[in-house]
Amino acid sequence: MSNSQVKFYSGESIPLELHKTRIVQKLHLVPIERRLQALYEGGFNTFQLNTKDVFLDMLTDSGTNAMSDNQLSAMMQADDAYAGSQSFFRLQKAVEDVLGKKYFLPVHQGRAAESIISITFVKKGDVIPMNYHFTTAMAHITQNGGRIEELLCDDALQIKSDNPFKGNMDIDKLVACIEKNGKENIPFIRMEASTNLIGGQPFSIANLMDVRRVADKYGIMLVLDASLIGENAYLVKQREREWQENSMADILKTMTNLADLVYFSSRKLSSSRGGGLCTNRKDLYLKMEALVPLFEGFLTYGGMSVREIEAMAVGLYETLDETVTGQSPEFIKYAVGELDKLGIPVVMPAGVLGVHIDAKQICAHVPQTEYQAGALTAAFFLISGIRGMERGSVSNQRDENGNETWADMELLRLAVPRRVFTLSQIKYVIDRMLWLCDNREMIGGLKFIYEPPVLRFFMGKLEPVSDWPERLMAKFRKDFGDSL
Repeated sequence: MSNSQVKFYSGESIPLELHKTRIVQKLHLVPIERRLQALYEGGFNTFQLNTKDVFLDMLTDSGTNAMSDNQLSAMMQADDAYAGSQSFFRLQKAVEDVLGKKYFLPVHQGRAAESIISITFVKKGDVIPMNYHFTTAMAHITQNGGRIEELLCDDALQIKSDNPFKGNMDIDKLVACIEKNGKENIPFIRMEASTNLIGGQPFSIANLMDVRRVADKYGIMLVLDASLIGENAYLVKQREREWQENSMADILKTMTNLADLVYFSSRKLSSSRGGGLCTNRKDLYLKMEALVPLFEGFLTYGGMSVREIEAMAVGLYETLDETVTGQSPEFIKYAVGELDKLGIPVVMPAGVLGVHIDAKQICAHVPQTEYQAGALTAAFFLISGIRGMERGSVSNQRDENGNETWADMELLRLAVPRRVFTLSQIKYVIDRMLWLCDNREMIGGLKFIYEPPVLRFFMGKLEPVSDWPERLMAKFRKDFGDSL
């Protein structure tokens, strides 16, 4: 039984946690004056905040999912050998059992896998078609001389839609891309489960099958970013009629079997740390094999501790459990539904990873040149103590001529890691977002004062273009008094 199958006699529709909390970590809600100071110290970049100033950390689900009792106990049996560790062989078996791939290369996290794939297969002038880019994937591809083409379905960028699979790739666009650029200049097609930057939107199995047919027709490799494939599979089971009676195990293997090469971040996929690449093609494995000892560590630990490897193996099996994988999507669905009832613009249908608030609508009075999503993210932390992530133009990168590239969507993402937050905390998120939207006209813009050349959203620093944070704080104090 999944979370969504539990009915309440009262008629209220709320997600039910099918787990209990046995270890807790104390949180602190510091005064708004300290939160304002923390923003200035961190350059209005939530990545630069110290967690002592953060109440609810909704920055990401990467490495922040709650681990199970079985994962923690498995860590105690770790084999600390540098080479030939039994922990690795347990993980290798889990990869084959869950993802259906025989050859496995461990890496310290997902972006390391992206680096190895790009170094191995991407050359200058290559084009990588994908349903949508992820920040680190695009950075590795462009660093190796390639470029991306995003081939989403037409309504994927609509904030509110009834399309259950806005992460689908447009097949006509894919064929046109191959014909235009030449199959010899396309080393692989990349599909991401689920599309992180447009609201965690899944793709359907039917669409992935169509992509596979095109890949076969032109003799092009299909690469699957499976970091959020568990949640994608959960939504396939919920939304794709042909698969509603299938098990999570069947759905997962169906998706991974359609790809030549699968890579993932276990910081998302299995509630642990680390990552990996896996395939059933030995030729692909051998092309990448030597890069793991060169950049990551030996082939049987790949830059991870063996304790992380043990937790990853257990976490992969737990991904097959709907009550584990479905908890985060159900909390997200609840929050999205409540925000929508209040008239707050939020990406719909609800996806995975987190709640995505539309900064373009809320901050329509702020020019996109002043980073609407970054401003909303900073403002929300100021009035709530909740750390979200900007998923807009700050997360983009400049073109080869140094010109700004404006994002298709300007989103504040509030990540909902597995089994971390309570329903009352989600309700606090909704309440503070309602107040901020009612006072949206007080939010102002930002400008960069320090901008690194790559992945600027991690390390860049900004500042407000006016004293709007101080005025917003004063309004909060007027409405809430001494309340934090």
